[in-house]
Amino acid sequence: MKAMQCLAYGEPAQLAIATLPDPVPGAGEVLVAVDSVGIGYFDAVLVGGKYQEKPALPFIPGREFSGRIVGVGEGVSADRVGKRISAISFTGSMAQLAIAKADDCLYLPDNFPEETDGAFISAYATALYALETCGQIKPGEKALVLGAAGTVGVAAIDIAKALGGVVIAAASSEEKRAYCKARGADYTIDYTNPDWRKVMAAEVPGGIDIVVDSVGGALSETAFRCLNPGGRLLVVGFASGEIGRLPLNLPLLKRASVVGVDWGGFMQKERPRSRALLDRLADLLREGRLDPEATTSHPVADVAKILEDMLARRNIGKPVIRIAGDPSFQ
Repeated sequence: MKAMQCLAYGEPAQLAIATLPDPVPGAGEVLVAVDSVGIGYFDAVLVGGKYQEKPALPFIPGREFSGRIVGVGEGVSADRVGKRISAISFTGSMAQLAIAKADDCLYLPDNFPEETDGAFISAYATALYALETCGQIKPGEKALVLGAAGTVGVAAIDIAKALGGVVIAAASSEEKRAYCKARGADYTIDYTNPDWRKVMAAEVPGGIDIVVDSVGGALSETAFRCLNPGGRLLVVGFASGEIGRLPLNLPLLKRASVVGVDWGGFMQKERPRSRALLDRLADLLREGRLDPEATTSHPVADVAKILEDMLARRNIGKPVIRIAGDPSFQ
């Protein structure tokens, strides 16, 4: 098969296409013919060697992908073959073929749009895990989403609205805030304004119950101070490049919680509950309660530039690379 490989940590331009043996699914695994691969900030920092885990070189980048199952390993029913799925591959998916755990696959409804499938599962499963499992959001509660125009941010808007929440989308530019409003946010906030907390208090009645924080840095403490008593700060990531820090008197005085959101760890360590979460996500899709955003579609030749744009925070939403039919992979 053809695959893209990271041969050395560093600049995305160092990625190269190679011919590799076809992977073979093991017990509990499926082999998937890849249609598209979603590219996120995670992929950019992983290729750069700046993530907390460093795969052994060389490795195939791309964790999130879509495609159709073409083979199964021991213990997996043969009736899975032909199913259209979205999944995570811990061995990389920027290739013609990828391996995934059968229980980690989201089986897509027949009418699920192709322009969305490669960039859905990671952001939406993370947002659902954050808001429903970790944050226990209730109808009518107000959720402040930091970095709301990013991949997880947009999914968090959609999930929070589906669960009956009121969404305050915080983003750094007018373009991004308009995008969030179009995606369903009830309010938008410019968090580059030094007085954004005061602005939000004046414009959003009743305070904040939940913060979805994928940005970190100084924003984390400010956002925590916005919480009502009993509120929850959901720590998703640190796109700012800086880990947020909190004076511990704040959780004490507010009787509020800081909750870590690691869907990947949850998926690997609590498989029965993770499977239930994916089934719940599929149900929300089938019921029409979610409106996944359309993604931008790109050829394999654009991978390096997209990763560079991710590092420079120039992206809105999550782009996908179309593998099937790309002449680079023939």
